[in-house]
Amino acid sequence: MEYTKLGNTGLEVSKLCLGCMSFGDASLGFHSGWLLDEEKSRVILKKALDLGVNFFDTANVYGNGTSEEYLGRALRDFADRNEVIIATKVFFGDGLHEGRNTTGLSRKAIFSQVEASLKRLGTDYIDVLYIHRWDYKTPIEETMAALNDLVRSGKVHYLGASAMYTWQFQKAQYVAEKNGWTKFSVMQNHYNMLYREDEREMIPFCKDTGVGLAPYSPFAAGRVVRDWNADTARSKTDEIAKSKYDSTEAQDKVIVERVAEIAEKYGVTRAQVALAWLWEKGIDSPIVGVTKEKYLDDFMGAFNVTLTDKDMAFLDENYLPHKIVGAL
Repeated sequence: MEYTKLGNTGLEVSKLCLGCMSFGDASLGFHSGWLLDEEKSRVILKKALDLGVNFFDTANVYGNGTSEEYLGRALRDFADRNEVIIATKVFFGDGLHEGRNTTGLSRKAIFSQVEASLKRLGTDYIDVLYIHRWDYKTPIEETMAALNDLVRSGKVHYLGASAMYTWQFQKAQYVAEKNGWTKFSVMQNHYNMLYREDEREMIPFCKDTGVGLAPYSPFAAGRVVRDWNADTARSKTDEIAKSKYDSTEAQDKVIVERVAEIAEKYGVTRAQVALAWLWEKGIDSPIVGVTKEKYLDDFMGAFNVTLTDKDMAFLDENYLPHKIVGAL
């Protein structure tokens, strides 16, 4: 495993972050078609730890909270809490954890959601707390003040944001700086070879201001690393992924074919090419979700892949602008 500082923080993270969206009780919904139960989740988590992964990403909505429970119990059994980085999230959007004053990014909702996550995780603090989506109904000043108080209390160590427009992220950072509050240290954005819209503003802004980059969906829900028409459980049941990528099939297939060509050229896997591409782009720690141990072994091979400028140009040149996906 290789490690890096997360943006300008002193936090040292593995250059692979294990995403825990695939862990949880399938009976409770939210990607229920391909969730792993606790026993199978623990196998993956133990394998990741053995390979040196120290960065784990979950959310209060994954498995309706059971992902946090599974992760917390596994880390207590298999790891030293001081050596691992736990990231979780508040407020995915309307419709999940719906209830008066229990959702959104108001002060009351944030404190309530964080207390619930701490209980499910079985820990005294969260290393990185993300706001999962932007809340249009709550003033950003209220949100940033509440997040700052959580950091000052020690219940949260670092703040992150996910899937928003750059103007929103910049506004939040400005409000925090203006008031002497804690700013966001990491951005979890939607970024991969098939979706590069954040190269316009978000990624340059983050690099310029020292914000770490830990994007989700590095393989475009598997589309980058397999034949386009491959039949998998996720491809059949993940409606969110279908909405993200199916409408741009014609242009994206060309890129996928080039990934396969580069992989064949170097005798490596497509996943290794995709990860090497992300690191070459300056990404700190892409979030990888797996349902089988063998995928983690595969990802480790990416550290031995070096893409040339010519390779990068070959992979990049057929990209065409996409509609914004993720930011709401």
